[in-house]
Amino acid sequence: MNYNIFLILSIYLLFQPLYSQEKKEYEIQSIAFYNVENLFDIHDNPETFDDDRTESGKDVWNAEKYSQKLDNISRVISEIGQEVTKEPPTIIGLCEIENRAVLEDLINHPNLKDYHYGIVHYESPDERGIDVALLFRKKYFQPLDSKARKLVIYEADNPGNRDYTRDQLVVSGLLNKEEIHFIVNHWPSRGGGEARSAYKREKAAYLNKRIIDSLIKLNPEAKIISMGDFNDDPSNKSFKKILNTKAGKNNILSTELFNPMENMLKQGKGSLAYRDSWNLFDQFYMTGNLVLGNDTGYQFFKAGIFNRPYLITTNGQFKGYPARTYGYSGYEGGYSDHFPVYIYLIRAVNQN
Repeated sequence: MNYNIFLILSIYLLFQPLYSQEKKEYEIQSIAFYNVENLFDIHDNPETFDDDRTESGKDVWNAEKYSQKLDNISRVISEIGQEVTKEPPTIIGLCEIENRAVLEDLINHPNLKDYHYGIVHYESPDERGIDVALLFRKKYFQPLDSKARKLVIYEADNPGNRDYTRDQLVVSGLLNKEEIHFIVNHWPSRGGGEARSAYKREKAAYLNKRIIDSLIKLNPEAKIISMGDFNDDPSNKSFKKILNTKAGKNNILSTELFNPMENMLKQGKGSLAYRDSWNLFDQFYMTGNLVLGNDTGYQFFKAGIFNRPYLITTNGQFKGYPARTYGYSGYEGGYSDHFPVYIYLIRAVNQN
């Protein structure tokens, strides 16, 4: 097999004593997730509330701003994982994209065109017209099946009124001939307050759990990675009580869910900031059979937040926050109000 996108790492076996000189070669994959803060085209869609992001709308969203947004987002994606893999991610989950057309513009941008990304995307019923999507490098990932799972929620104070929100995108495929399932999420926001809106994200967690359980029922050895902007931290009920995620890798069962972001939050790390407080809404979690040393094939190696200096606001009231496209003062020409997050998967060379 041609592993030319991989940096072949020579690393010490993580579970060997320190004095051991045994080495093993691994291939490495980077997988990213990015909330791109409203990647909209400039055209009005009469069926959604996208009026602000049009040339005549409040944001005066024109071709020049759209082009700058594509420049910015494509640059970020092209650099995630570069210090290790020397290539952009093999798999990228995205949220807050308007339609397939903006995805086509993104993957055909000069920063990304040579990497030949494919797209998995479905239109969701979200009232603002924003969707989730999965990008994949065609040479290394082969989708076998995909579907959009509807999240049906009704307003707590008006049970007859449905709250139309994003689907959960499920993509199953072969990552260099090994089957892995990906779920891309963008759970309901905290609009109206965290406590008042919590039931919506808990509904989303129950749907995510049903998806995972159904995949495991079909194949008890299924390897599953869920990613997204969950609008909840790893410590919230949706994760700890409904999904029952684990922060530690020791003694985790193959069908339990490991969340590497929980300890990152405890260390004060975040992917977005609000009122001088950091949250880690952008996360990855995965089935225990992906935890390093617990199984053969691809294994989780490391998680991170991509917060390069150019992505950070350098002055003013929001110094240190993500440099966003729009702020309280209007157009700022930045990247997104979220930092991307990523994980690395490794697999022993010649292990198929």
